[in-house]
Amino acid sequence: MELSIIIPIKDERDNLERLHERLADVLSSLGVVHEIILVDDGSQDDSFAVMRALARVDPCVKVLRLRRNFGQSAALKAGIDAAAGKIIVTMDGDLQNDPADIPRLLQKIQEGYDAAFGQRVRRQDGFLPRRLPSLLANWLIRKVTGSRIKDMGCTLRAMRRDLARSLPLYGEMHRFVPVLAQQHGGRLAQVPVAHHPRTAGKTKYNITRTFRVLLDLITVKFMHRYLARPMHVMGLAGIFFMVLGGFSLLATMWMKSHQGTHMTGNPLLLLSALLELVGFQFISLGLIGELVSRTYFESQGKRTYAVRTRINFRARKRRRPVRLEA
Repeated sequence: MELSIIIPIKDERDNLERLHERLADVLSSLGVVHEIILVDDGSQDDSFAVMRALARVDPCVKVLRLRRNFGQSAALKAGIDAAAGKIIVTMDGDLQNDPADIPRLLQKIQEGYDAAFGQRVRRQDGFLPRRLPSLLANWLIRKVTGSRIKDMGCTLRAMRRDLARSLPLYGEMHRFVPVLAQQHGGRLAQVPVAHHPRTAGKTKYNITRTFRVLLDLITVKFMHRYLARPMHVMGLAGIFFMVLGGFSLLATMWMKSHQGTHMTGNPLLLLSALLELVGFQFISLGLIGELVSRTYFESQGKRTYAVRTRINFRARKRRRPVRLEA
């Protein structure tokens, strides 16, 4: 298998047949062994019936039906885990992504990139509900993470299978796939792609997504920079507050000696005690975080690094446990 197309589906009954037709035309022109994995993420309409009918007429169509709506990240992860292709392409099922852009993404992979991400030009969405929040979110994500990908929300992507399977897709991390790929050392490219207006079905996004992006961004930043060293962020915050508390206490003593202000009636004394307590709590959280981090890595055999290439290394055989006979 050379190519796997993964499409999460949630109530897209009216788009599935046209999507399959356009995909079939593009994939037949490529002439590669491929599969189309449709992941039914808890659809409430007749989407599964349509997918099952498509699988009957086209053996390249494979269907995964989740037990309920787990979200786009979980649906993508299910499709990636089931994919057999060396290259994995993801896209939406609402026909706003154009299958005709897939060859351009694959060309970047052939040039040596590990992943190619689509950048939607002339987006066919409303400005206030979709484009403006997307512009602000993309700008903020680039500033915080240092990523150079301009369109984080475009789900038309192509990745090598080893990179795709290494991405921690849980919660709602699908919005940060370019950031996660960069953190795993992937060589990334960006390709301008077309974007079409939705002609059937209803959008699953709303303005509240912007606030969830901010919370997820904090998680991504912490997991990347401080997962293996949480004391560096908690400890620095604790030292900062304790230093402020020290200055507040010195100011209280200076006011006592030079202005005759009673220390017990000075609010700066209470402020210094509060700041010292907050600083101590942050340092304590850092120590707890260090213990949790070590438990996470050591108990599960997690690695704090990722290897790109192995040459002349043989697979290690697992040693069988020695039985002790009585």
